[in-house]
Amino acid sequence: MKLLFLACLSPKTGNYTTAERIRSHIESAGHSCELRDVADFHSPSDLAHLVSQNPPFEGALAIHLFKAGRLLLDLRLPFGVIFGGTDINEDVKDEQKRVVMEQVLLKARFAVAFTEKLKEEAEFVLVSPDSKIYVQPQGIQTEVAEQFCWTEFLRSSEWHSKNLHNILIIIGPKVDPALTAEVEAVVKRATGVFLAQERSQQELHAAMKRCYAVVNSSVSEGMSAAILEAMDLRVPVLARNIPGNAAVVKHGVTGLLFSSPQEFVHQSQRLLSDQELRERVVRSGKLYVEEHHSVKQERETYQRLVDKLHKAQFLA
Repeated sequence: MKLLFLACLSPKTGNYTTAERIRSHIESAGHSCELRDVADFHSPSDLAHLVSQNPPFEGALAIHLFKAGRLLLDLRLPFGVIFGGTDINEDVKDEQKRVVMEQVLLKARFAVAFTEKLKEEAEFVLVSPDSKIYVQPQGIQTEVAEQFCWTEFLRSSEWHSKNLHNILIIIGPKVDPALTAEVEAVVKRATGVFLAQERSQQELHAAMKRCYAVVNSSVSEGMSAAILEAMDLRVPVLARNIPGNAAVVKHGVTGLLFSSPQEFVHQSQRLLSDQELRERVVRSGKLYVEEHHSVKQERETYQRLVDKLHKAQFLA
């Protein structure tokens, strides 16, 4: 089966690595899967020529119901969709976007949510047959680069030079220009806080492995692969207490949650001073990922769902 896969593909982002991993699952079953960036298309008509090329696409898959799924509405292809955190956390607040998302969900042959909570919220805010939404957590598999050096970040600073553990390094691509400018301005005024450009996944895992803890301060998450990767690497996690994070971080067991800057400092100090707590969250986090985020299970789920699209093309 020749499958079109639409997703937001900013390099070295969570969306990109998730899409690549799912694409590999599909192709390992013998299908052809062409991954394309939603930024290349502005309307369903933009996709028409691509879809009808010879040989034509026989089905489609999309991550994010609004950002990507809307582009498939007018195409005569059986398709499935994968919920992104933005869908339920942000886009449903916009009535026009919500209506489009309902249309996408009704037309889709299946939908995938990363957590039971996300599925419940989707069924509550969007019109959808309950049996259409499947739950499949992200599969996690980490790989650490053999060579990695922090030298470029350890510039002279009175605060962190006394204890090199006391630094905060923010790593990632500059996706949102306005937010990037705001963060850069704050960092310039801070001591011991550094910005680093995006790295390959293996280098990022190497960076995590050398840290005392990984912090997720996001105010909107579907399922943070960075949190799960940290757990898999046996690195403690400090995460903002929002539904997407709380779905994978059980406070005091698989990580620590915070709701304010003051609470973040408090939980960080707990982690630094309580070795038993640190060992417990590391051990429990690793076990949680092994039990609930199997790449093998993820592969089997997507291969089974793509088979639904394969059969649907003969019924259309």
